[in-house]
Amino acid sequence: MPLSPDGQDRATRAIDPLPIRLIKRAILVLVGLIYFLFVAFAPLLCVRRRGFRGWYWRLVKRSCSRLLWLLSIRVEMRPEEKNALAADTNSIIVVNHRSHLDGFCLMHVVPDTKWFTFAAKAEFWNSKLLRTGFDGAGLVPITRDSGSTAMKTLIKAVKEMPARCSIVLFPEGTRAKTESLGDFKAGAVLVARETGRTITPIVIHDSDSLLPRGKHLPRSGTIRVEALPTFACDPAASVDEDLARLRRQMMAVFER
Repeated sequence: MPLSPDGQDRATRAIDPLPIRLIKRAILVLVGLIYFLFVAFAPLLCVRRRGFRGWYWRLVKRSCSRLLWLLSIRVEMRPEEKNALAADTNSIIVVNHRSHLDGFCLMHVVPDTKWFTFAAKAEFWNSKLLRTGFDGAGLVPITRDSGSTAMKTLIKAVKEMPARCSIVLFPEGTRAKTESLGDFKAGAVLVARETGRTITPIVIHDSDSLLPRGKHLPRSGTIRVEALPTFACDPAASVDEDLARLRRQMMAVFER
């Protein structure tokens, strides 16, 4: 982990003085619930409006950015990587998973012109409020009772997506419990092979330093996000070989 000139870990070095952080968190407590309810209920009121999905997508992204700002968390990505993501099409985004902050960081840092979405448990669609919001945001419902059914649903959803939209998959399946990357599951490679899409790997650094497993209040600091070169599956290789190659590519950046 990079060190600041005074020897402190750069990731966990607070980006605001303590009084500013306290003021920001007080604002979050006062207005956070109201803002959350607005984002949650907007689909119920506006889902039939023309252009709703684009408007709602930008609203959710801005909400994530404001949340990170109020938490005094900075997210960095190189401009050339942002430009590459802005032009990215016909891909699946694969991201390592370190913390509950990861999704917010992606929403904040990925350019508006690059649309992406997530998969979520189908049970969430049992609630009308969640169902309307999730459908409005374009989330993909996945039934986890059967691995084969979930994979078929995922492949079908990706095939029906426009080229500029990508689904985000976490190949570790859950938040990593070790200092390194966890073992990768084959889902992303299988979907890429079945849909003919490439994979855009993204590596998130230090989110677990700010919000470790079991903690609920994040520290102030800096999270780095790196977008790697496009990964293409090799038709002549096995799924396991492609998966190992993808993990090596992300591991080389994660441990750098």
